Amino acid sequence: MAFGFMEVQLVKAKGLHETDVFAHMDPYVLLQYKGQERKSRVIHEGGRNPEWNEKFVFRVEYPGSGDQYKLNLIIMDKDVFSADDFVGQAAVYVKDLLAEGTEKGSAELRPHKYSVVRGDQSYCGEIEVGITFTLKEQEYADDDDDDAGGWKQSGF
Repeated sequence: MAFGFMEVQLVKAKGLHETDVFAHMDPYVLLQYKGQERKSRVIHEGGRNPEWNEKFVFRVEYPGSGDQYKLNLIIMDKDVFSADDFVGQAAVYVKDLLAEGTEKGSAELRPHKYSVVRGDQSYCGEIEVGITFTLKEQEYADDDDDDAGGWKQSGF
């Protein structure tokens, strides 16, 4: 089993469905991968075409438990006086990226546009993300040094 880091570059979204009637929506993205969740910043008055240009890092093991190698991108509209509104979601399957990165040490999916769909699977815009997977180097070699938490024990 290999361990590494998946860096997700959240670029922008385009053509999203407006959820606010009297103002532009304030979109943000929840990024989810195998029980880990990250949240982008809220783009105040970002409307239908927000730009984030943010990076997020997830810990990854490959092959790992289960077979769901899916990055979920859930777009929400931040509301002040009520619950946040669901705008849409996209899924990026990263199994091939992880397999290639495990074999070569790293792999990259350059920024690409993915369809955003509502709960009924109808199209409601697109989101652009890039993903890089980097294999983690082994931190501690299995040698006979008496290391304790990174510190060498004293001979006294």
